[in-house]
Amino acid sequence: MVEFIIILRDIILPVFIIMTIGFILQKKFTLDVYTLARLNIYYVVPAFIFVRLYEAIIPWSIFAKVILFVSLLVATLYVLSMFTGMLLGLDTRKRVTFTNSVIFYNSGNYAVPVNDLVFRGDPFAMSIQVIVLMFQNIFIFSYGIFSLQSMDSGKLRAALAYFKMPVMYAMLLGISMNALDLSVPEFLWVPVNYIAEAMIAIALLTLGAQVAQLKLTTGLRTVYFSMILRLLVSPLIALGLILVFGLSGLTAQALFIASSMPTAVNSAVIAQEYDNHPEMAAQIVLFSTVASAFTVSLTIFIARMLF
Repeated sequence: MVEFIIILRDIILPVFIIMTIGFILQKKFTLDVYTLARLNIYYVVPAFIFVRLYEAIIPWSIFAKVILFVSLLVATLYVLSMFTGMLLGLDTRKRVTFTNSVIFYNSGNYAVPVNDLVFRGDPFAMSIQVIVLMFQNIFIFSYGIFSLQSMDSGKLRAALAYFKMPVMYAMLLGISMNALDLSVPEFLWVPVNYIAEAMIAIALLTLGAQVAQLKLTTGLRTVYFSMILRLLVSPLIALGLILVFGLSGLTAQALFIASSMPTAVNSAVIAQEYDNHPEMAAQIVLFSTVASAFTVSLTIFIARMLF
C-alpha cells in the first residue's frame, strides 16, 4: 500500500499538476486549443520522435516485437469493442466512436511523461514508448480518420490525409539515420533537441486545456463500458501477450504500463471534426483521464511486482 501511494505521489501527481495548470489557464484565458494541438502535432512531437529514434539503443528485433505486440493488442481490442458496441445496441456511427475510444490511447502527452518518471529517463524504456507513440499516431491519423470519413464521403482523401502528417517523416528519418549511423550537424541538432525537450511540458499543458473544454451530459453507460475496456481489459490483454511473447524486464514493464493509458484526446478531436457523437467521445476522454490516476498507478505497481 505504501509503494502504491508513493507511485501515485511521485509519478501520477506530477503529471496531473501540469495538466491542472493547463486546465486553469484554459478556464481563465480561453487558450486557442486548436493551435496548441497543432503545435504538438506539427512541431513538438515530430522533433521528439526523431530525437528518440535517432538516439534509440533498442535492438531491431525488439522493435519488430513491439510493433507486433501493439498491433495484436489493438486488433484484440477492436474485436472486443465492436462486439461490446453491438451488445449495447449502438448504431454504426456511435459504434465507430466507441471503438475508437478503446483502440486509441494516450501514448504521447500522458504516457511519455509517465514513462520518463517510472523509468527515470532510461533511454531503452523511452525508446519502447516512442515506438508505441509512433504506431498510435500513424494509426489514429490514418484508420481513425478513415473510419469516420468513410461513412460519408471522401474515402481517398481520408486515406491520403495521413501522408500530410510530419510524424511519419520524422520517424523514417530518425530510424534511417540511426541504422546508417549518420551524424546530425550541430547547428541542426541543438534546435531539434530544444524542441524535443519541450514536448512533455507542452503536451501536458495541451491535454489539460483540452480536458477543460469537455462537457458532461447524461447517459454514461457507454462511457463506463469504454473505460472498462480501455483501463482494465487492455492491460489484461497486454499481460497475456507479454506471456505469449516471453517478454521480461524493462520491455515487459514498459509495454504493460503503456497499455493502461486513458483514451487519446485525439479520438475526441476527430469525432468533433467529423461530427460523429463528439459529446460521447469527449466524456470518455474526460472520465478515463481522471480514472487513470488510480488505474495507471495500479498498473505500475503490478508491473514492478511481476517483471
